[in-house]
This record gives sequence, C-alpha cells and structure tokens, in this order.
Amino acid sequence: MTLGSMSCVQLGLALSVHLFGQVGPLGVVWLRLAWAALILPMVFRPRARRFRRQVLLATVALGVVTAAMTMLFMSAVARLPLGTASALEFLGPLGVAVVRGRGARRLLWPALAAAGVLLLTHPWQGHASLLGIACALGAALCWAGYILLTQAVGDEVAGLQGLAVSIATAALVTTVIAGPAVIPLLTPQLLLQGLGLAVLVPMVPFSLEMLALRRLNAAAFGTLMCLEPVTALAAGLVVLHQVPRLWALLGVAFVIAAGIGAERTGARAGHSPATEIKNYVRSDGAGVGSGVMSDNENLSPQDNPAKDPQEWVTGDEPMTGPQKSYLQTLAREAGRDIDLDRLSKADASVLIDELQEVSGRGN
Repeated sequence: MTLGSMSCVQLGLALSVHLFGQVGPLGVVWLRLAWAALILPMVFRPRARRFRRQVLLATVALGVVTAAMTMLFMSAVARLPLGTASALEFLGPLGVAVVRGRGARRLLWPALAAAGVLLLTHPWQGHASLLGIACALGAALCWAGYILLTQAVGDEVAGLQGLAVSIATAALVTTVIAGPAVIPLLTPQLLLQGLGLAVLVPMVPFSLEMLALRRLNAAAFGTLMCLEPVTALAAGLVVLHQVPRLWALLGVAFVIAAGIGAERTGARAGHSPATEIKNYVRSDGAGVGSGVMSDNENLSPQDNPAKDPQEWVTGDEPMTGPQKSYLQTLAREAGRDIDLDRLSKADASVLIDELQEVSGRGN
C-alpha cells in the first residue's frame, strides 16, 4: 500500500506539470483538491459534529497544512526537477525522525542530508531557482506538521472520516487562494483531467497511507517513505524526460540514507493503541500506577485479575486516547456504531471486553 501510494503521488505530480501552462501550479492543486472534497465526503460520510472539539480543531489544522504543503510543493515542481523537489521535501519527515530519535548518532543524519541537499541544489553554480528551493523547503516544513497532525487525528477518528474533513478544509483554503483566477478558465476537458488527477493525488495515496499506518510500525513506514525521492526520479524520467545527473543521484542517495538512519534510531518501540491500553489497565487496575507488566505476555488488553474496572480509583475519569482508538477498531470489526464521546475509563474497559468477544480478539 505504501509503495502504491508513492507511485500514485509521483505519477500524479508528473502528469500535473502538463497543465501548468493552462491553469498554473496553484490551479492544478485547486482542481485536484476540489474534486477530492466533493467525492470523499460522499464515500466516507464524516460526522464532524461528533468529533471532540480538540479533534475537530486538529482535523481542520491538518487540512490547512495539507493545502499549504500541496501548493508549495507544486510551486517547487514548476521551478525544479521533480526528483530534486521531492528530495528537498523529504527533509520534513527526516526532521521529525531526527527530533524523535535518541543518542548522539541522530546528529549524523542531518549532516548527511545537508550534504545531499548541497549536491541536489549545487548553489556554487548559481543555476538553481532560489524560489523553487524555498518552496520545497516550505513544503518540507508542512510535511512535518502533516505527519504529526495525521497521527493525532488518526488516533481519535475512525476510518477515513478525518481524511474527508481535512481534504474538504484544504479545498476551501485553495479555493480562497487560487479559485478566483482558475474558475473562469475551466473547460469540460480541464474538469475531466482534474478528476483523474484527484484520484491519483490525493484520494488514493492519502487513503492508502492511512491504511498502511495501521499495519506498519513507524520504522517500517518511514523506511518505505525513503523510497519516495526514487519514485520521483523515475516519474520525472519517464513522464517529463528529466534525466538526472550523477551528482543529483548522489544527492538523492544521501537524503535517502539519512532518512533510513533517522527512522531506524527514532522509531517508538512497541507503540500501538493495544499496547498503551495494556499498560494503562495494568497500572490503574492494580492501583499501583507503575505501568509494569506481569510475566504473562499472552494476556489480552483487558485481562486484569487484580481489580474489577468499576473499582478503579480513576474509573470515572474520561477514557484515554488509546482506549478510544482501540474501541474504534473493535467497533469497526464488530460492525457496531457506538457513541464514544461520554464513556469513562471503567465503561470503556467493560465495552472493550464485550467487543473483543464479538470481534474474535478475545480469543
């Protein structure tokens, strides 16, 4: 799914370049997001009114960041080779991985990435577009925010409802910025081309990324994403006939190596909603607060012989984020539509027990 997402993104970006002469880079972005904003809500039927206020704000922020990231990157592609722009944008997730990492070795990866950027932009020759580089670096900063906000929204919102709301927000932002200049230029042919591009970017790849993140840990997903500059080079070569030079290939290799290294040292070990629920139930249920697991690793997230959930000291508090995320997964598997907004910790624990039996996880 991750490889399919990257392939769709780079193919869609390469094909978008051919429309720059008609509607410009921002016009292409508006076409794609406007179509996606019309289709995704009809498919996933988001219930934004049921989002908690903080979650709704995070989803809207994700949409704003998505719009900025897409517009900046398309502006960069209009001025730089696709492979170069993609490698520069990849500095965003690389920065997230470095900040998340531990140990002195994490400082090696920014240096390696900086060397790759110098090889890609070759500032000593004076031929690189400074505006294109600035747009690509701005897109990188937005991509870092996109990753963090996607994790926050994905932990709280079931299915792809968060994606539908964020894309609608992104379309609204681009409509304000680019819509007035593009709408008078629209033709039936442009609308059809925009629909095809919307399928390639963002509908299919963003959906695949969200689904992939539920099946891969952070290290595996981040390592696969390091291949995106390679797919960008391939798309630029095949579709746009942009033949990379040796120094550009070497620069992309440096950036990819830095990304792989940062992800290997920066991933969170064993992080998943089920794991966090297991740690929470053990500490709160035992009344100790230490979060230490017992020796029996085969227990389900709700196995706790020490105390009944209704007897927890903090059982009346609102349920935790990991509990809500796990309940959303169980509800989907069990085919149940449950209002999760008012459950306490203890109620959530009891419901998890029930849904695990229905979904088969309790076995």
